[in-house]
Amino acid sequence: MKAFYDLHLHSCLSPCGDMDMTPNNLVNMAKLLGLDVIALTDHNSSRNCAAAMAVGREIGLLVIPGMELTTSEDIHAVCLFPTLEQALLWNDYVDDHRIKIRNRPDIYGRQVIMNEHDEETGEIEHLLLPATDIGIGSAYRKVKDFGGICYPAHIDRDSLSILSVLGEIDPACGFRTAELADISRLDALRAQHPILDTLHIVTSSDAHYLENMREAENFLELGSLSAENVLAALD
Repeated sequence: MKAFYDLHLHSCLSPCGDMDMTPNNLVNMAKLLGLDVIALTDHNSSRNCAAAMAVGREIGLLVIPGMELTTSEDIHAVCLFPTLEQALLWNDYVDDHRIKIRNRPDIYGRQVIMNEHDEETGEIEHLLLPATDIGIGSAYRKVKDFGGICYPAHIDRDSLSILSVLGEIDPACGFRTAELADISRLDALRAQHPILDTLHIVTSSDAHYLENMREAENFLELGSLSAENVLAALD
């Protein structure tokens, strides 16, 4: 089957994420856009995944729990997990390995945790944007230890990407997938970086606002729709 996806989305928990990106709003918008599966990947946190997954079960849309990790080099990487429990264990690990700087809501916005009814249940005090002490070279293996997968995000961007920071994707990192923000740049990037010929390529919206979410265009070929099968297709 063709499973139309967006595997890089932010909720109102993410710094600079719009407060309209509530679990209900973003999951229902994904349904309206014709998507079959999404992943919630807030910055350095998985604390809104439970709510989004509950909404997804209610309306019949698969929500994969995840995170956008900021590595010690200020590189962004998408982390996806088959279960909420695994994602939350990874969340706790990252919490112990990130720089703790108090958030400035007047600058970065609030970092709000919600339940499946879009009721506020908490707010993260420390800013989620700063780097962790987890290096890009070990990120894939560390996430695998928690049962998930990990791959570099928006590699075609001029900042916060593995190519902008390091200039290459070292095979020793172990990545099986790479994400592009603009899939039309793939051929040019492959000419410069032959390793991309060996990787699965995905493209997702990285949306922080409802209007930036994408319609159903990109898909994975799956035997059946499940978080396990999505992760297997990328690893």
